[in-house]
Amino acid sequence: MAQPSIDEITIYEDDDFIALNKPAGMLAIPDRFNKELINLYDSLTDKYGKIFIVHRLDKDTSGVIVFAKNAEAHRGLSIKWEKGEVNKSYYALLIGHVEKKQGTISLPIAPLKKKKGVMVVGRRNGKKSVTFYKVIKDFKDYSLVEAAPKTGRTHKIRVHFAFIGHPIAGDILYNRKEAIGKLGLKSQKIDSPAQSKIEISRLALHAIELRFVHYKKKETIKIRAEIPGDFKSILSAIASHDFDESKNI
Repeated sequence: MAQPSIDEITIYEDDDFIALNKPAGMLAIPDRFNKELINLYDSLTDKYGKIFIVHRLDKDTSGVIVFAKNAEAHRGLSIKWEKGEVNKSYYALLIGHVEKKQGTISLPIAPLKKKKGVMVVGRRNGKKSVTFYKVIKDFKDYSLVEAAPKTGRTHKIRVHFAFIGHPIAGDILYNRKEAIGKLGLKSQKIDSPAQSKIEISRLALHAIELRFVHYKKKETIKIRAEIPGDFKSILSAIASHDFDESKNI
């Protein structure tokens, strides 16, 4: 399947920043082991000559990602990021029925020593990580939530929801005991992570919105990335499954 062009996925652009609606499965930055793989950073560099990485999205996460076009803009937004002055919102489809309709998950996150690139809740050596969430739609076996992470940690949303027993649908990495950790399984009193009842081919996590005050214009910039077709298809399939199941009651 052909990768979309930069123009096709651009959702905001000015003299200082460009924001894209990254498809799931596309790399945001060059791969550490295979520099030949197509990624947004290289594509933007080819187009603009110079580009600056402000933040990252996992390969399997879709949604809004921002790059800076010059060093001044990069520094201005990076400082806001470090100070927690950038508001981020994600849509996440969780496996299972989340009873508490809104809440805060405040659990430190640390690398898993046994496997590079995997994170776990680590109370002793973990770094502070906070995720606010609210349920925006209930399904029979799933919950669609809006999540707002307040700290920039690798895989924070995925780890937090997996830890409380509701991994993100389609998340192969964190829907297993090794990644959740004994502490999570014990605290939630579950024998194993929940299993998806519908085949989901992508990580059901989408960066829906980003808001920040422009360092130069001094006005709030709100960038919203439309939910992609494959994510919508997942929600439609689940809704149809719920309807079919209800007819048999």
